[in-house]
Amino acid sequence: MRPGCLPLFCLLCVSTVSVFAASVFAAEVSSPRHAVIAADKGHIYRFDENGKVVWSYDLKSSIHCFQMLPNGNLLTHQQFKQLIEIDPAGKIVWTYDSSTANGNAGQKLEVHTFQRLANGNTMIVENGVGRVIEVAPEGRLVKKFSLQVDHPDPHRDVRRAHQLPNGNVLACQERDGKVVEYNSAGRVVWSYQVPLFGKAPQGGHGPEAFGNAVFNALRLPSGNTLIATGNGHSVIEVTPDREIVWQLHQHDLPNITLAWVTTLEVLPNGNLIIGNCHAGPGQPQLIEVDRDKNVEWTFHDDQVLGNDTAASGTLGAETLR
Repeated sequence: MRPGCLPLFCLLCVSTVSVFAASVFAAEVSSPRHAVIAADKGHIYRFDENGKVVWSYDLKSSIHCFQMLPNGNLLTHQQFKQLIEIDPAGKIVWTYDSSTANGNAGQKLEVHTFQRLANGNTMIVENGVGRVIEVAPEGRLVKKFSLQVDHPDPHRDVRRAHQLPNGNVLACQERDGKVVEYNSAGRVVWSYQVPLFGKAPQGGHGPEAFGNAVFNALRLPSGNTLIATGNGHSVIEVTPDREIVWQLHQHDLPNITLAWVTTLEVLPNGNLIIGNCHAGPGQPQLIEVDRDKNVEWTFHDDQVLGNDTAASGTLGAETLR
């Protein structure tokens, strides 16, 4: 099974317990196509295919990453420092605090991305101290290597990273505007500078902003890399030789404006699920498009979610995420 692919029965078991009383809320969905998990306003929510909230958890902080685990638990983070694993009943069953563990006491750091690995260990990217680590369930440091960043920043070193099937790590270095692949020893084996497409950078977070603050990237089975360009308002697919072979830009979809493009998923039929953050009222936070840029499904919620839904995705089997 590919990384990011979860058995359907495991994904569904989280919906059996709801800890959210106000389940009358329902997101706007174009069709009952996907169950959704998304975070905003300090909470993380599970929605069924009709957009109804069926589960929530009060994280008391913003997040940029979560992972549904095969046992039905949810791995996420708080305050950009502490990882927590939550079971379907809302009980925290595992924690790891990067701000104090394995030599980090007193260091200025943030954690925005992590991954529970097939061996049961957890990969964590620690911004600020500039390293990628692997820790055992008891918190013991198993492996580490240093990031190679051009513009170190505890908040923006890396947004999302994924361990690839070959053991390499694909990291989105937001401040550098670069996707970098590291081998297990920390050597850079591939990189891609996200282009500005001839436009000048503009500050801000909404549709008016612009840059190459890359948020996410997936390595496709073809060997190409699919990239969510963050405030570049786009998704691009590039070959190992760095040629762009497919692209979707801010105004390519009718009646939809892309702003900070964050999460990415590839469905079994080849369609893409795109996370759309900071796009403003009325704009969907999740969009399914095919490779001909036809919109197949949208998800929008301004009630429990809002304009800062950076971490979002669907819950389905055999999805690359």
